[in-house]
Amino acid sequence: MAEAVWSTDTGEAVYRSRDPVRNLRLRVHLQRITSSNFLHYQPAAQMGKDLIDLATFRPPQAASGHRPDEEEEEEVVIGWQEKLFSQFEVDLYQNESACQSPLDHQYRQEVLKLENSGGRKNRRIFTYTDSDRYTDLEEYCQKITTAASEVPSFLVERMANVRRRRQDRRGMESSKLKSRIITWEPSEDFIRNNHAINTPLQTMYIMADLGPYGKLGYKAYEHVLCILKVDSNGVITVKPDFTGIKEPYRIETEGEKQEHTSSWKYTIDNVSSLAQPEEEEREQRVFKDLYGRHKEYLSSLVGTDFEMTVPGALRLFVNGEVVSAQGYEYDNLYIHFFVELPATNWSSPSFPQFSGVTQTCTTKSLGMDKVAYFSYPFTFEAFFLHQDESADTLPEWPVLYCKVLSLDFWQRYRVEGYGAAVLPATPGLSWNPTPYGNRCGVCWTAWKGSASRVPHTMC
Repeated sequence: MAEAVWSTDTGEAVYRSRDPVRNLRLRVHLQRITSSNFLHYQPAAQMGKDLIDLATFRPPQAASGHRPDEEEEEEVVIGWQEKLFSQFEVDLYQNESACQSPLDHQYRQEVLKLENSGGRKNRRIFTYTDSDRYTDLEEYCQKITTAASEVPSFLVERMANVRRRRQDRRGMESSKLKSRIITWEPSEDFIRNNHAINTPLQTMYIMADLGPYGKLGYKAYEHVLCILKVDSNGVITVKPDFTGIKEPYRIETEGEKQEHTSSWKYTIDNVSSLAQPEEEEREQRVFKDLYGRHKEYLSSLVGTDFEMTVPGALRLFVNGEVVSAQGYEYDNLYIHFFVELPATNWSSPSFPQFSGVTQTCTTKSLGMDKVAYFSYPFTFEAFFLHQDESADTLPEWPVLYCKVLSLDFWQRYRVEGYGAAVLPATPGLSWNPTPYGNRCGVCWTAWKGSASRVPHTMC
């Protein structure tokens, strides 16, 4: 007997699909490989007196009514979350006392319908869907790295528990009212227990009952052929990967006696139906219409009524804030400020807001000084139009004037200080108006823009 070649790459593969996962179809082919069926498929030898017919070694009919040849090879096409019952489940759900949950009673009705219609079509291949209470313990105990002496970390153990989510689920957990949505003072144990990403996944197991003839329906002979996981982002994880052009996978089983040991090979192929050209064209039209509507929606949020700047003109936007004033003798300070535009080539809108008065602010002690915090925002807009484009000289720039005043007990105001500053033409550091007369400690933040184009300033 020639040595067969098997695929040993049983790692998982990840795919991404935009199509609904309900369209996924898999074809699973399972075949028993033994010396007996190897001889059965050999060319017939020339019969003679000293030769025994190979039909003599053909196993008898199984007690279940099916011939062993039918149980040695099976091919099934399975859809996503399609339930195929095993012999163990058929025997279990026929007993009404074994049904406890609503899902068990639903499975019982389906099993009874199958029995009335002639029994299940599948023999060895069956499935566990996302609703079934099943967990592959070998997947839970698998190693994460290739190290010989691997010690699983805390995070690995927690993520393994995520894969076992259905066995750790509590029946009354969903009915409890979660009053504490935010934990303001989490403990170290709370942080450790919640340091795991629980991405919602739907899982499906394709199984095989590899029991000997007449012993189908025993848990000990159940083996996992393929694990499918799908998340909400369209990511499909398949373990092991689709066979394709690779060699089939192999499973060896051990019976009660050494002579009962057998081998099985199986393949997994993606046989999902491809979209027709008409369907693809219709899908492209739907996507184009959807993206067009979304573009129109975004455009409606932004609007189209934009005022364009006159060619050759500079449009200046100033957004500023009077932050604070400090170092003055009296309390109850307020600031009166205004912007003066140069008389040449500068203009403003119809209703300019070039002046303003802050609120009256009580000072607070900050070291040796008293500080009044205003946080008063202001904004204005101006235009500069070049009349002589050949001139290389820079234009005059607007000047900001400010005056600090205080109120006394009789609501009389006093001038505490005043100053002026030319608005900077480029972004820079914080700056203060140049004081005149008494000290002026008004603080201004930096520009947030470029004056060479359309500056937006925070001063």
